[in-house]
Amino acid sequence: MPLPQDIRPVFQDIQDTLVTSDAPWIEQSPLSKVKVLWVGRETGTWASLHHWKKGYAAPPHKHLAGAHVYIISGKLQVRTGTLNAGDYVYEPSGVLHDETKAIEDTTYLFICNGAVLFFDENGFTRYTNWEVMERLRAQAAAAPRAEAAE
Repeated sequence: MPLPQDIRPVFQDIQDTLVTSDAPWIEQSPLSKVKVLWVGRETGTWASLHHWKKGYAAPPHKHLAGAHVYIISGKLQVRTGTLNAGDYVYEPSGVLHDETKAIEDTTYLFICNGAVLFFDENGFTRYTNWEVMERLRAQAAAAPRAEAAE
């Protein structure tokens, strides 16, 4: 029986996203790496896993959209509190943070609905958004994997 209307996607590149457990981590610094799980260019939302070594500190920042954080392992010092493994926090748009610090090796899931603006005492230093995450993902995908070269 034919459908009463055409329900095929307008954009043929729409598909499920699968990131396997062996997908590489992208090193951002010696103490910080990320695994980009998903980028939603139509909404500006992205999902990523972050792994921070003990002592890593993200600089002061402001969330320009809401974000969900789930601590998988470790502990983060956030404002005046500590987030432990199993903790979840929703950070609404407009939340302002001083530095956020890993007080032990920490892995967390981050789902963000828009940009995050980083700053220091002199002003704006950088931002992160879905486009930054997509560039990181694309660069990592284009880089030859060490095991492929052997």
